[in-house]
Amino acid sequence: MPTNNLKQILLVEDNSHDAELTLLMLGKCGLPIKIDRVCDGAEALDYLYRRGPYTSRAEENPIVVLLDLKMPKVNGVEVLREVKADENLQSIPIVILTSSREPKDLQECYRLGANGYVVKPVDGEQFTQAIKNLGAFWAATNELPPA
Repeated sequence: MPTNNLKQILLVEDNSHDAELTLLMLGKCGLPIKIDRVCDGAEALDYLYRRGPYTSRAEENPIVVLLDLKMPKVNGVEVLREVKADENLQSIPIVILTSSREPKDLQECYRLGANGYVVKPVDGEQFTQAIKNLGAFWAATNELPPA
């Protein structure tokens, strides 16, 4: 766990409205978490590999990555594929947080090693509850393997 006792979550979301709402709801969970947000898949890979502006980020990996699928530069499927193929990163849980209900997306993500697949509800209350549930599970309930 990070030295400041906050569990790190990485949010990879290009839609500023969805990101803002997700950050707000996670912040209201009352959990010891710190959330970093990146806006596309290329930035997510830089973050996870500690490249570019992320070379000095903390050594600890996030407890979970909340990953959108449809993004510019590098899409979520490509990020998932690369992370799960890397033995140094593959144990990081990745939950797909997307608006896609396409069966091919769902199947491909699980085939590549996604740890969960959550379709963003259109309804605000349902979206709020889904985000709170995600935060509570990954930050308070789930046990990760030792680093």
